[in-house]
Amino acid sequence: MKEKLFPNEKIIVTEYFDVHQDWGVPIPGFFIIASRKGRVSLDEFEDREAEEFFNLVRKLRKGMRDVLGIKTACLFQDEETHHNLFHFWIFPRYEWMEKFGTKIESIRPIVNFSRENMIMIKYLKRLRIWLKK
Repeated sequence: MKEKLFPNEKIIVTEYFDVHQDWGVPIPGFFIIASRKGRVSLDEFEDREAEEFFNLVRKLRKGMRDVLGIKTACLFQDEETHHNLFHFWIFPRYEWMEKFGTKIESIRPIVNFSRENMIMIKYLKRLRIWLKK
């Protein structure tokens, strides 16, 4: 079996959530917050869980701005994922993405572009260095 270049590395793990980079989409700062308690929707969160979630989103977004220089981001959640678990995406907006547009519909073409053009080892290694910041 071939060893993965970067095994499923978590950036933050808490009682309720884990945060990881989507390694299939090599865009620095494209973070996923996933439930560790089997939740599907925000309305299922306990009060402590909701508080921790909001604090995680704030912490990640601040780090994106301060460390990675990401000025804007798109935040979204879809309850109809194939995981059937709560996943919250924080999608960075870089200047190179402007040619795809700024609406939510532009995310799929950006993801496809990055998968087709940026999934080389050099980008993944650079991404890993950025995430350690």
